[in-house]
Amino acid sequence: MAEITINGVVRTEFGKGASRRARRDGLVPAVIYGHGEKPQHITLPARELGVALKQSNVLLDIVIDGKTELTLPKAIVRHPLKQILEHIDLVLVRRGEKVVVSVPIHAVGEHDRDGVLEHVNNTIDVRVEATAIPNFLELNITGLAAGTSLYAGDVVLPAGVELESDVKMIVVHLSERSTAVEEVAPVAAAADASAAAPAAAPETEK
Repeated sequence: MAEITINGVVRTEFGKGASRRARRDGLVPAVIYGHGEKPQHITLPARELGVALKQSNVLLDIVIDGKTELTLPKAIVRHPLKQILEHIDLVLVRRGEKVVVSVPIHAVGEHDRDGVLEHVNNTIDVRVEATAIPNFLELNITGLAAGTSLYAGDVVLPAGVELESDVKMIVVHLSERSTAVEEVAPVAAAADASAAAPAAAPETEK
């Protein structure tokens, strides 16, 4: 997994007005907490933070006044329309300790082509060392038959990674293709043909 260093600055002003000014200056208000430590209110450069957050479960080494804090993004707030970063909560972690995180699932392999693959849950929760969080986990769907599912318990986990999600939580489901459209189409075509046929001329009385 990635580990990125970003310089932070201690915040001395608070409130909505201060936050707006920080964002105007290209900074993102943030809070670092955890391990019984007093929360630290800081700002981080929006551009660097945005690039770092493109990677799932990225570890951030936040440098504040010469001291480095190892953190993991916990809650990210974005503007609902502009999608710009508005605030981020960071939790302190220690090297060697285990944390619970959501990890993306990538489906690999060929399923039954008679079905349509549905990604019911795109992530599963796992417990893993903070410095060894996988970027993603693979779920082999080779031979998956239409009408069946694969579950969190079917994901093969690397050594040191423990499943936290329910083993019966559906990750992918292969739906059966509907034949309704195929059945209706011929009927509709027959109806159209009937409507298009010229009416029979009335017989002339002899």
